Amino acid sequence: MKHDILMTDLSKTADNIINHPIFSLHADIHLNLRVSTLIEEALQNREGVLTDTGAFMCDTGKFTGRSPKDKFVVYDDKTADTVAWGEINQAFETDKFDNLYKKMLDFAATKKLYARYAYACASEKHRTNILVINTLAWHNLFCNHLFLRPTEEEIENFEPEWTILNIPEFEATPAVDGTRQGNFTIIDFTKKVILIGGTAYAGEMKKGIFTVLNYVLPEEKKVLSMHCSANIGQDGDTALFFGLSGTGKTTLSADPYRKLIGDDEHGWDDDEVFNFEGGCYAKVINLSQEQEPEIFGAIRYGAILENTRFIGKSTTVDYTNQSVTENTRTAYPINYIPNVAVPSIGKAPQNIFFLTADAFGVLPPISKLSVEQAMYYFVAGYTSKLAGTEMGIKEPQATFSACFGAAFLPLAPKKYAELLGEKIKSGNVNVWLVNTGWSGGGYGVGSRMKLSFTRAMIRAALTGDFDRITFSKHEIFGLDIPQKCPNVPEEILNPRNTWSDKQAYDQKAKDLALAFEENYQRIIK
Repeated sequence: MKHDILMTDLSKTADNIINHPIFSLHADIHLNLRVSTLIEEALQNREGVLTDTGAFMCDTGKFTGRSPKDKFVVYDDKTADTVAWGEINQAFETDKFDNLYKKMLDFAATKKLYARYAYACASEKHRTNILVINTLAWHNLFCNHLFLRPTEEEIENFEPEWTILNIPEFEATPAVDGTRQGNFTIIDFTKKVILIGGTAYAGEMKKGIFTVLNYVLPEEKKVLSMHCSANIGQDGDTALFFGLSGTGKTTLSADPYRKLIGDDEHGWDDDEVFNFEGGCYAKVINLSQEQEPEIFGAIRYGAILENTRFIGKSTTVDYTNQSVTENTRTAYPINYIPNVAVPSIGKAPQNIFFLTADAFGVLPPISKLSVEQAMYYFVAGYTSKLAGTEMGIKEPQATFSACFGAAFLPLAPKKYAELLGEKIKSGNVNVWLVNTGWSGGGYGVGSRMKLSFTRAMIRAALTGDFDRITFSKHEIFGLDIPQKCPNVPEEILNPRNTWSDKQAYDQKAKDLALAFEENYQRIIK
């Protein structure tokens, strides 16, 4: 057994791992390796190469993203009546899980393994200890970055609650094992084990634990789990930013005057908002130092790059290259970027922003929501897909993802919405719907909302400027629209005013309102 710990040789900890049920086998186990050693191991294993900034660049194989159709939840007494079964939460038999688990352990018996202690939830009250087992050194490095890192003293008496076993080289036999195809992610909430096989996409581990927390926190602790970013102002006020891809969630939560709590996953209990993670997993397609200097600067020694390519024969990354995938990403510890909150915790929020890139150009650039409207738009999780972003899309399409993260919700969306509503009421929280999409017409006719205007509107909401402003009611959506905003032209605040054809606006707005209602009825039934 090799001990290469960050600070000390913890043989007691190593013995604890061997006695863990997952290790009733003899294996070459590397425990809690340093970042530098993991990189050396990954290079020696030919898992990737170094870039000119020192970042470790690798490929994830044939899967360059998550495979939601191959994600399962074990159906048993615990989950039978609590999980919202369907396309997202597919049931998996307990016996099949046990058999697959054993096959993976047998497969791992002859492999070099990388074990790591980590945890999720920055709040001590909700801390969830994790044991991660990988066959790839860079996967273990990924977990070091994305999960929270226990101290030297904490490692001494670390007791894992959840286990992740990730073996990309192992593929299931669907006809025998009960999977859809060779790759799979399976969560057993009773045994507290996540099995991942047949895919090297590291995000499956991160989102596997996120799914776990989306069950445990709301169902067992009445804590709201959220797919959002969060930051904290100089006066200690917390803001949350919800939004699907392309809505500006990462960009708008990065504020030089506010400290970042986290960029993706958070919990909200009675007193505070806390980050689930210890790092960031950011898209890097078309990344530039000018547009996103914090992320660009974080891609240095220790950071990971997935599925990127070099410029020519150099070791300089070409961030415009999407020959492998458009979903090129980087993973790094949160302290690789400046202006972060330490620890990753803030007070209960005073403001919540739902971000949407409305390609139809009919939603107001900012509007204030009632509690009921907040629950409604939270359940909707709306944005729009643009023509050309996916095969077969010829014009903008409305897309909905419940609670801005449907793929990771084991419970019914209305449970999260009800919990959100309770918290908004009890905390008297301001909730805002922000359209970062189009104005003056839909995509191809109107123009994208200027980032400077959106930032000004968010700033006005955060500083209380809107408290002194008169609001008007949108005739179709019933949204409260501010009539003025510092540093924003008044004429763009009501989207109907920006359209030359008012009747065309009214019809398009009615169409979108109907799409919202049809989606809502489908979700809450």
